[in-house]
Amino acid sequence: MGSGNKLAATVVVVTFAVLMAAVTTTCQAAYGPPNPASCGLKVGYYYAKCPHAEEIVKNVVGAAILHNPGVGAGLIRMLFHDCFVEGCDASVLLDPTPANPQPEKLSPPNMPSLRGYEVIDAAKAAVEAACPGVVSCADIVAFAARDASFFLSNSRVAFQMPAGRLDGRYSNASRALDFLPPPKFNLGQLVANFATKGLGVEDMVVLSGAHTVGDSHCSSFVPDRLAVPSDMEPPLAAMLRTQCPAKPSSGNDPTVVQDVVTPNKLDNQYYKNVLAHRVLFTSDASLLASPATAKMVVDNANIPGWWEDRFTKAMVKMASIEVKTGGNGEIRRNCRAVNH
Repeated sequence: MGSGNKLAATVVVVTFAVLMAAVTTTCQAAYGPPNPASCGLKVGYYYAKCPHAEEIVKNVVGAAILHNPGVGAGLIRMLFHDCFVEGCDASVLLDPTPANPQPEKLSPPNMPSLRGYEVIDAAKAAVEAACPGVVSCADIVAFAARDASFFLSNSRVAFQMPAGRLDGRYSNASRALDFLPPPKFNLGQLVANFATKGLGVEDMVVLSGAHTVGDSHCSSFVPDRLAVPSDMEPPLAAMLRTQCPAKPSSGNDPTVVQDVVTPNKLDNQYYKNVLAHRVLFTSDASLLASPATAKMVVDNANIPGWWEDRFTKAMVKMASIEVKTGGNGEIRRNCRAVNH
């Protein structure tokens, strides 16, 4: 905000044509909160060009979750990890190459914990068989996160996902470290982190609810959260001490469920866990650190449908961060590699 005020106070001459060119190539959070319409995204983007694209992705995601519910949590997390680094452009999917040996997927926030790549590959293959060269990997990632939310919530989280994203050509592991918030962040750090992407405090609280599904490596919360004293519920802390080594290492870093009550269900149990001090991460516990965010936690925990409604809106908003359009992206033939 401060830099925006300084810019406003500075006499800068920018032609309308140049400004519009900037907006239409990459829809940056700097132009305000992420907005699908302003980024050229729309619901039903593929209806004419590939009528069954969204149905194909949904079928692939549904089959994968039926086999392994944990992969659904990975697909929701994948959208977040993609969009916060270089925008929603499928940069997280790119494999290492001699020219780029350290892409995002090899960065500590993604390796080895991020899951679901093979589901995106399967969905892309199925879509390519129906409509070659039409559907971007970035849109498939967004559709997959939406569909995973639908299946894991028993259809209680159902929404339409605008599309029209292009795939980016750049991916760097260091950028993931720059933009993805670690689980040790406190409330102030979380708020600032989300603000850099145009997302507000409520967006942050609502999107944190995705921690109601999936697993976490012990290293993400040990020893910080298991130290004595800790605000974690003593029975949960005691159980975790039996599951996690005191000093996790790359060779000994098991996983535990993030939500011990409904581990495979996308619901508002996360907020009940926050209130009961049954959460793993410092970032989770920090939601009670201010009256405003604590009130949001209480509302999400206690008002039926409150969290689900806000989660759908926040997901669409997040999926509009720094979208690539125009000549600033491509439609990859293979989601793991840029076109040549």
